[in-house]
Amino acid sequence: MEDAKLAFYLYCQLPFGKLHTRNPDIIRLAEFLGRSPGAVAMKLCNFASLDPGIINTGRHGLGNVAQADRTAWDAFHSNWTAETAACEARLANEPEGLGRVVEAVLDHGASYDREDYSGESRDAVVRQRVGQRFFRNAVLGVYEGRCCMSGLSNPRLLVASHIVPWALDEQNRLNPRNGLCLSAIHDRAFDQHLLSLSADMEVLVSQDLKKQRDLPLVESAFLSIEGKRIELPKRFQPDVTFLAAHRERFEARD
Repeated sequence: MEDAKLAFYLYCQLPFGKLHTRNPDIIRLAEFLGRSPGAVAMKLCNFASLDPGIINTGRHGLGNVAQADRTAWDAFHSNWTAETAACEARLANEPEGLGRVVEAVLDHGASYDREDYSGESRDAVVRQRVGQRFFRNAVLGVYEGRCCMSGLSNPRLLVASHIVPWALDEQNRLNPRNGLCLSAIHDRAFDQHLLSLSADMEVLVSQDLKKQRDLPLVESAFLSIEGKRIELPKRFQPDVTFLAAHRERFEARD
């Protein structure tokens, strides 16, 4: 069952069209598990058979899904943070996998003074950053690398934006359904509840922004998309309960 969890961990980060034996990520995981790329690709397709986002589009994966795959699916959906951390801990020993990412965070990517962190505190920061990498990969992957509000597709300007903030829901911090792919400016506005989404997935713009409608940036970046329905992903569509909570805070602020 632990192998099935690693397969689901990878499934979350791959577009549906890349669940094939030629994918280097599938080949790498197959080598790590001592399985064939075909066996791993088949397992990923099993998850597609459980994925409502895939089923609702009329597509499907394979039938006869193993109980281990169903258990892995349920485990992640019960606690994304814990299950992602467990997978990353196991993969940390893979020379070409997560271990290299962790090393990069420690040696190059950290935005904190490492002299102020040691032992347990330092490890916690690394785990958080690597978990955030999974969340970003998953969210940008399912939205096919495009801002769901503006359509911007430059990855350097895209953010995996949390609907429910990181600090408020530990179990869903890494849940792709708690994410939207947004440009940096729309991410900031969404985080500050200057933007939200209606029950019909249409963009809501705050009165604070509307008061500045004479500014060209406000008009082009925000008012031009008011009432526009976002581009929804084929998998891991945003959770309506998370969006309702965000909308309540948006309305209270407005």
